[in-house]
Amino acid sequence: MAEGVLHVLLVSPERAVFEDDAAALVVPAWDGMVGILPRHAPMLALLGTGELSVDLPGGGSRSFYVSGGVLKVENDQVTVLTEHASTEKPPGARHAEAQPGPEAIASAGNPLD
Repeated sequence: MAEGVLHVLLVSPERAVFEDDAAALVVPAWDGMVGILPRHAPMLALLGTGELSVDLPGGGSRSFYVSGGVLKVENDQVTVLTEHASTEKPPGARHAEAQPGPEAIASAGNPLD
């Protein structure tokens, strides 16, 4: 493994979904998003549901949609064991992104005024 990169393994019950080097990744933990760079402290975390983004060392990125599982980081090795992984957004994620955020709702004002 090259210096200054992470080795990432993303596994679902069906198969190994992704295994390669990465410059960085962002993972949906159960309590929020977690950013991981090379030389990250060892950690374990429960996964939530959302987009796992992998920044590739040569540029570009890959995205996966994961749901549930465990994340382990140790010695620049990142292992993600997930209950579900896909390269396509689930239908519920598209719907949730189309909903207005709190800022849009607040700026709309009260329709009863």
